[in-house]
Amino acid sequence: MKASIFSFQKGYALMALLLFLVELMIALFIRDRFIRPYGGDFLVVILIYCFLRSFWNAPVLKVALVVLLFSYGVEISQFLELINHLGLQQSRLAVLILGKSFQWFDLLAYTLGIGLVIGLEQMRGNKW
Repeated sequence: MKASIFSFQKGYALMALLLFLVELMIALFIRDRFIRPYGGDFLVVILIYCFLRSFWNAPVLKVALVVLLFSYGVEISQFLELINHLGLQQSRLAVLILGKSFQWFDLLAYTLGIGLVIGLEQMRGNKW
């Protein structure tokens, strides 16, 4: 019998919730030049990964690459100033989701975050 591609994974859902709360605390209370910009980017890819894995029963590498490519896409949209071209620069929600300034180091933070995910999943012996 073939396993379903969708199945709820409580552990990943709880981790996603915990990471969301950490991200919220960073956004609300941290005003520095390292943790807020880079720590938040490092953690957000892990958050998205855990969120997806909480219901998508797919191999680690597939989910990790989807998250990484999505994150790169958001960053590229910042490079292209997509938010301005769409006329959404005054929307706080759009700025929060899409961001407004491209940073090369954000790409590194995303990559390192997904690297940690892959390493941890490999240590746990999860399917690739």
